[in-house]
Amino acid sequence: MTDKFTDLAQEGRVHRRVYTDATIFDAEMERIYNHVWLFVAHESQLSEPGQFVTAYIGKRPMIVSRHTDGEIHVFANRCTHRGMKICSARRGAKKRFVCPYHGWSFATDGSLIGIPHGRGYNGKIDPKDPALALDRAARVDIYRGFIFASKAPYGPSLIEYLGPMTRAFDNMVDRAPGGEIEMSGGGFRQQYKGNWKLHMENANDLMHASIVHASSVDAAQSVADGLENEIENHALQMFKGNGLPLSKMDEVEIHGFAGGHSYMGGFYKEGPITQSNDGDPVVNQYRKSMVDAYGENRADDIMSWDTFNHLIYPNLILNPKHQQMRLLQPESVDRTIVHSMCFRLKGAPEEMYQRSVRFLTALNSPASQITTDDIAMFNNIQMALCQSDTDWIDLSRGLGHDRKQDDGGKIGEVGTSELPLRAQYSAWRDLMSA
Repeated sequence: MTDKFTDLAQEGRVHRRVYTDATIFDAEMERIYNHVWLFVAHESQLSEPGQFVTAYIGKRPMIVSRHTDGEIHVFANRCTHRGMKICSARRGAKKRFVCPYHGWSFATDGSLIGIPHGRGYNGKIDPKDPALALDRAARVDIYRGFIFASKAPYGPSLIEYLGPMTRAFDNMVDRAPGGEIEMSGGGFRQQYKGNWKLHMENANDLMHASIVHASSVDAAQSVADGLENEIENHALQMFKGNGLPLSKMDEVEIHGFAGGHSYMGGFYKEGPITQSNDGDPVVNQYRKSMVDAYGENRADDIMSWDTFNHLIYPNLILNPKHQQMRLLQPESVDRTIVHSMCFRLKGAPEEMYQRSVRFLTALNSPASQITTDDIAMFNNIQMALCQSDTDWIDLSRGLGHDRKQDDGGKIGEVGTSELPLRAQYSAWRDLMSA
């Protein structure tokens, strides 16, 4: 089976079965999602003992909780008695987790602390038996407030796994004059009828933007042409940015790394979305707070890092400049949930957070024209792949022209290179054959 998996993702092409075969999807959940580091929560969601959020490791429902000793634990959201899901709330605070089926109770570190009518087991069950505790993730680690967990007891450390992508987390946190960020608001959850890999492949695909999003680009340009002295808002700038000619998209840097990670350079060049307009009072106030916190040179270094869509394989996307995050939750071979959320920069003007919310709404909400286009594309791709007479999908744009970088990654000769897709499938081959 190992060789069969490897053969399905070759250099420059991939077999359609990797998107449509439920057996392969199950193997991905076991060999990829159960072995790598996965984001499960942010520390700002667990500031006090007893606070928790529910999360997933692959398809496995989990609870992330801060225990009474201050430690963070990640354990299965599944009672060890009869398998009932213990907690249905997305987040909250509890002194203990009580199974709603038969009342078994568990501490906020996942240990069993109570069995109703325990004598009914005739002394044959020991509540202190560690096997009856909720199954814990083998490893939990935190980087700059971002909590990751892994089911694998061995493997690279979190720092080693993230590699050069640590800079994305650093920049995201350093953009807060107060040195902390806070996950704020409820965010959005959207489902599409397609494989999880379609979204990750699309995020750093500069070739599709002006084609898939042509209608929103045209509509935005029409509105912009009708403005006189008004400043174009986030949505207009975002939609117009997708309309850059392919020759300009080729000037955007595209980076790919071992482990499947990737990111692109920024391509929004004007208006409030750039955060570089000297005439913008909000940006000027924000810059002053950054200079007060870091000094002028360091503040300029942090604010000038202009990048977009940092993909942390297999299912996390960060946008430090705009305080955005997306997290993919695979449900089945042809069904995926996308969680989108944003962060507040502590010490920054409140209007910066409001702009982050507007950015999230324009780019990753059910009301977004961009998201609507992409989800329709994912749905149609999945449908076509299931019915296709052609087995192989081409990923060869830019192949052979990727240049090695000092950080261990590669940069595409042109921005429209499919380097990020090839990086993802290189990691896919390694993990699926391990």
